[in-house]
Amino acid sequence: MNKPVRAADTPFAVEVEQGKAYYWCACGKSATQPFCDGSHKDTLFKPVKFEATETKKVYFCGCKATASAPMCDGSHKKTV
Repeated sequence: MNKPVRAADTPFAVEVEQGKAYYWCACGKSATQPFCDGSHKDTLFKPVKFEATETKKVYFCGCKATASAPMCDGSHKKTV
């Protein structure tokens, strides 16, 4: 598997907490989107660590085509 699975057609809005680390699923196979559950084991993908510097809502990429992983950059609008 060298292309990620498209997990969603829109970003995942998540309220993150300052000081907490989150691991974004890069392969698209996780059942706990947008976060990693270890489903990448049979792929070349690895989760991307995101450390929240403040408590706020952020938008994690759902289409897995973002150029600014793990955040959505609007790529889902171009890759539908």
